[in-house]
Amino acid sequence: MEISHAMSPAPSRVAILLATYCGAEFLEEQLQSFRAQTHGDWELHVSDDGSTDDTLAIVEAFATTAERPVEIRAGARVGFCRNFLSLIPRRQTDAAYFAFSDQDDIWHPQKLAKAVAWLESVPAGCPALYFSRTALVARDGAALGLSPLFRRPPVFENALVQNIGGGNTMVFNEAARSLLAQTPSDVPLVSHDWWAYQLITGAGGIAHYDPWPSLKYRQHGQNLVGSNIGLRARLVRLVAFAGGRVVDWNAINIAALDSVRHLLRSGNVRVLERYARARRASALLRPYLLWSAGVYRQTSLETVGLYLGALLGRI
Repeated sequence: MEISHAMSPAPSRVAILLATYCGAEFLEEQLQSFRAQTHGDWELHVSDDGSTDDTLAIVEAFATTAERPVEIRAGARVGFCRNFLSLIPRRQTDAAYFAFSDQDDIWHPQKLAKAVAWLESVPAGCPALYFSRTALVARDGAALGLSPLFRRPPVFENALVQNIGGGNTMVFNEAARSLLAQTPSDVPLVSHDWWAYQLITGAGGIAHYDPWPSLKYRQHGQNLVGSNIGLRARLVRLVAFAGGRVVDWNAINIAALDSVRHLLRSGNVRVLERYARARRASALLRPYLLWSAGVYRQTSLETVGLYLGALLGRI
């Protein structure tokens, strides 16, 4: 279903890419935060993965009053990651920028304006990815604090071992969209946002982490790990590490990047190869290979944990 409103194209238009699935509980607040954007030149593309609640009815009602273009399509029902990526190929849009959106957050009114201001500073043709810190809120909207503040450069050497970019904060340009559109459809992925961070930086693009919280990130049962804060989230990640899930994630990431190595910068291909070798090497050789790859996490303690994980065969 497509509901459109006539308007002239503009070079700063943002296509909001919203993946939905049974999100009726919080969706209205998310949609109204689009309407409140100070950057008013946006359009909305929704891919619904077979919702059985009122999700589609809420989106359709919003579309009739939004005074912005709204497109609604059926998802492939193969999970959230591919639902998001299905929105990447261009259809009927002349947008210059693209913003992933979850279905349960509240965007700051200046979210798009600040992202577009940075993206417009990037040279034309250079893949560029903006993401930011978030303000964490409870199910009822009560403030819980801020997500961690990251200080080290958001480059491929970090992206290979850590995802610091929440998809709900990501905004990217056409060059980055073109890269993501080349993602093989048959390659497993851990998540759409980690993949975006890895592929765009791996191909020589620029990632920018904004310490300003661009949205209220609602914490509930399905996304506590994403908050990267709190005892429960830390315990979940510890269980993932001890149980070998991190090993599986790394294997998936490496295989996916290897499938698009023709898109990667030669220096980043070497980083990828050294990191892959480190995972296969003897315990005593792993730390050296990690060091030679130059990979790092955002804090010294986390990087020490990475090296410890290498020694224990947990990467």
